[in-house]
Amino acid sequence: MEKVKLALIGCGNIAQVVHLPVLEHMPDVEIVAVVDPDKRKANAVALRSHVPNVFTTLDALLASDIAKDLHAVDICTPTDTHRPLAIQAMEGGLDVLVEKPIARTAKEAREMVAASEQHGRKLMVGMNNRFRPDTMMLKTFIDKKELGKVFYIKSGWLKQESSTSPWHQQKEKSGGGVILDLGIAMLDLGLWLLNYPDVLTVSASTYHLHTKTVEDSAAIFLRLAGDITFTTEVSWTFQRESDFYYCNVYGNEGSAFINPLKVMKRVHGNLINLTPAKTQTPVSLYKKSYENELRYFINSLKGLVPLVSSGQQAAKRMNVVEAIYQSAAKKKEIAIAKK
Repeated sequence: MEKVKLALIGCGNIAQVVHLPVLEHMPDVEIVAVVDPDKRKANAVALRSHVPNVFTTLDALLASDIAKDLHAVDICTPTDTHRPLAIQAMEGGLDVLVEKPIARTAKEAREMVAASEQHGRKLMVGMNNRFRPDTMMLKTFIDKKELGKVFYIKSGWLKQESSTSPWHQQKEKSGGGVILDLGIAMLDLGLWLLNYPDVLTVSASTYHLHTKTVEDSAAIFLRLAGDITFTTEVSWTFQRESDFYYCNVYGNEGSAFINPLKVMKRVHGNLINLTPAKTQTPVSLYKKSYENELRYFINSLKGLVPLVSSGQQAAKRMNVVEAIYQSAAKKKEIAIAKK
């Protein structure tokens, strides 16, 4: 295909601020439609981004004349809609990119994966943190064994408040709180850096300091195959001066850190700084992560690269997420059965 014809589903903040501006600047992408139940908002977004078609439902899009030339949809809607929209799109012969988390539950995720397999469609989940230039560089150092054997990853994402979208704090829509908002991204990042070792056990604590139906803070401890320990702390309400995102990786021959990126290795008894000279600002890293993610999805549709951040991987992560919630509820460590 010379141009990938794409429809954007959902005209909320992430779509307007990130997805549309990035996709608009890709010469091999044509955004042919936007879909949102709020027709006034959809019309405004379409007008601003020069998108020719507006629909209030995916049904209407699939029933239209433009559907036959459409290749894929980019789903940027509340989590409770991910399963029905993705399945409907794949049944209609379209590939799917869906924002994180894939779904509210592991069951919903498995149903989405089953639909992708049944209809032979690509299903990619937006995990932009693994597409940050600093995390990709970090993974290169790990894969090349520059740090030796990695045995411990300590990570966290602490924000002063939750997303501006109120549905994030409505469990029936979001499926959960900060764990499904920030924790899922840190879990994905750690497992991706380590090339997906099995998660053996989970121990977690959650807190409802300023929220009612969902957790606003959590501390998570995972034991992984290969005698590796992974921890992460996530919060919408930690009392800090500013937001903080970090990932520290420790190996028996060196260590590496983001944010900012720093790599240290012990050579002949001396600790050597291997950090690349070029650095980028947090804003630049955030923007680049989405540019890289969306470019990768488009290239996968064109057959140039294999699909990554697949629905299958996301469904396995949701099994871990459910064990995290179970551990917090029961206040004990939970073993994860292999499936």
